[in-house]
Amino acid sequence: MSSWIYRIIFYCVLLSCLLIDTMTAAKRKPPKTDCLETSAKESHHMVSRALDQTAKGRNHTQSSSRQMFTFSRQAPASIQGISKAAEVFQMTLLLLKDKASRRQKRSVSVSELLSAEDVKLLANLSGCPPALQPAGCPTGGDSEKYRSISGVCNNRNNPLWGAASTVLARWLPAEYEDGESQPKGWNTGHKYSGFQLPPVREVSNSIMQSSSQVTLKDEAYSQLLVDWGQYIDHDISFTPQSSSKSAFLEGLDCLHMCENSNPCFPIQIPLRDKLFGRKSCLPFFRSSPACLNAPTHTLQAQQMLQRQQMNSATSFLDASTVYGHSAELEKALRNLSSPEGLLAVNSKHTDHGGHSYLPFVKSTPSACLQQPGTGPSERVECFLAGDSRVNEILPLTALHTLWVREHNRIATRLKQLNVHWSSLTTYQETRKIIGALHQIITMRDYIPKILGDEAFEETVGSYEGYDESLNPSVSNVFATAAFRFGHATISAQIRRLNESFQEHPNFSSLNLHQTFFSPWRIIREGGLDPILRGLLGWPAARQNQQHLMTEELTEKLVVLNIPESLDLAALNLQRGRDHGLPGYNDWRAFCGYDRVESKADLRAVVRDRALVEQLMDLYGHPNNIDVWLAGLVEDPLPGARIGPIFACLIGKQMKTLREGDRFWWEKSGVFSPLQRQELQKHSLSRVFCDNSGLTEVPLDPFTVGMYPKDFVSCASVPSLDLEAWKEDNERDGRDSDSTERHI
Repeated sequence: MSSWIYRIIFYCVLLSCLLIDTMTAAKRKPPKTDCLETSAKESHHMVSRALDQTAKGRNHTQSSSRQMFTFSRQAPASIQGISKAAEVFQMTLLLLKDKASRRQKRSVSVSELLSAEDVKLLANLSGCPPALQPAGCPTGGDSEKYRSISGVCNNRNNPLWGAASTVLARWLPAEYEDGESQPKGWNTGHKYSGFQLPPVREVSNSIMQSSSQVTLKDEAYSQLLVDWGQYIDHDISFTPQSSSKSAFLEGLDCLHMCENSNPCFPIQIPLRDKLFGRKSCLPFFRSSPACLNAPTHTLQAQQMLQRQQMNSATSFLDASTVYGHSAELEKALRNLSSPEGLLAVNSKHTDHGGHSYLPFVKSTPSACLQQPGTGPSERVECFLAGDSRVNEILPLTALHTLWVREHNRIATRLKQLNVHWSSLTTYQETRKIIGALHQIITMRDYIPKILGDEAFEETVGSYEGYDESLNPSVSNVFATAAFRFGHATISAQIRRLNESFQEHPNFSSLNLHQTFFSPWRIIREGGLDPILRGLLGWPAARQNQQHLMTEELTEKLVVLNIPESLDLAALNLQRGRDHGLPGYNDWRAFCGYDRVESKADLRAVVRDRALVEQLMDLYGHPNNIDVWLAGLVEDPLPGARIGPIFACLIGKQMKTLREGDRFWWEKSGVFSPLQRQELQKHSLSRVFCDNSGLTEVPLDPFTVGMYPKDFVSCASVPSLDLEAWKEDNERDGRDSDSTERHI
């Protein structure tokens, strides 16, 4: 449908609402139900048409890594209906707001137009599911032993806290340019503290790419520190992009327009850009909005109308990367015919030594890249895992694969110890152990290295027990900015090493962009072992104020057909603005630090004078600095890999994830004292030993060392003794299969 037809529809809606308002203007009532219904109907039409155009375009587009990159960030199939309803809701608000603004000849906010009851009606008309808490959370039995796959009812009083497909938490109110939904930088000429925000690609060119391109090696930590951070981030947060690639109002393809029109928020390209000099913009799609997910009586209309974003994963450290976060995905990942409660594995290929690979996705041909010269019968499809981003990069795929192998190893042993257990019981007990190991490795071995011991003690500290008043939901600023600090530590190369931890003679190291969406490299180029050795035997890249990000990410993130590449720094900055994240000083105040008001103040927290000059030239005032960039450039804390703002935000999030989780491994009753003792013996090094061909590892896999002096035989690496899970086979209710129940 051409754009002029869309505009006719749009103005017809405005006219119909204007007539309705004229009839009732004397009493100055809120918009009538028929106006809301008309607007919602037309919004449904616009959004549906845009999604149809997107689907047709996808069917006619050749497979590319751009397509795969986009696919991996779309809402899972199980929540695409909710995502569409939220888009309809937001589009209806735009129609109503534009109509009222034209009639009153001033900018009108939708909160002036709609009551809480209007909003509730509009949400229903848009197709959002009822914003109600579950009727009740089950008590006793398995609900006391095992977390739900979706995270619902972890907190019995607030069942949606931390659950999948709910709103990201807001620690500070969103800062939208219209107060409701427009991203920062949406309106030309809009000023912050007297200055316009610089275009994000200009920031990337000036700050990221002016820094030294000589990668500095971390003297203390291995590459695994970086890749575990990405893996665990995918366990606790996933903010899907809009499913539409066409503008709702105009109906134009976002790939071929440079104007802001939902869901298109293109990245503007500065003149004489060294990479994109012939382009005016790069496509960027807004995050999918969230439907209301709280009882309406607890919210004011203004709160309900402000655009929020969704976390489609569970917020909990629960190994959803292994098991998924919906009943449908969980079922697809299991081997339901196995009495041991195993996870499904690849039926066509195995790694050296008989180790399994992840299963392929069921819908083929998939969008993953193929080995050059490969025929249709030799395709290596995308892998299937608990998170759709599994194929993005080889180390991430390798970690996913290790944990599926570990599940099946533990499940097999537990079934041997407890022959009376059903397949479901064995699966759930193993899932519980795997989740606990994710928590232990992250909080004991990973987070203290990132925050530094002093900041960890101050912001996280020792476990003090479950706090049912604490909301564990992942916050918007954590998911969109703070935990993306790791992007600055990604190396330009993926190292593949031989048994002596030297460059592999047959499978050389790869430039980062050569590994995107390429699972064929695992199947056909040596399996997991060379990649795992590279994670253990090579130092991480050390980010500092002179080296903020490799060109592999600012210029070659994904090799595309149109455009040729993406800039991860620009994407991160644009995403923060899309979500309306407040600027640097607001987060300093949130964390209890003094605001920085001048160039001199900024030099007190960023020691590099040239960098301070660049920041002030770009942003005009410290208030305006995007929080992701500000967190990267701050002077690091002692013994840490981040500065004070990111330490505050990451530490606060980790504490809420731990104390707000009813199934945290240290909570009394979750495991027996003997089981907790055994769990603490386990390590990621042991997981490597048990599930790969590696025979030597460092005791602390996150600490970089020299081979062979800093490595030990796998026989010397402690492991948990699963005898602690052996039960009396006379237990009631555990010796037969039970019907699976998912919330």
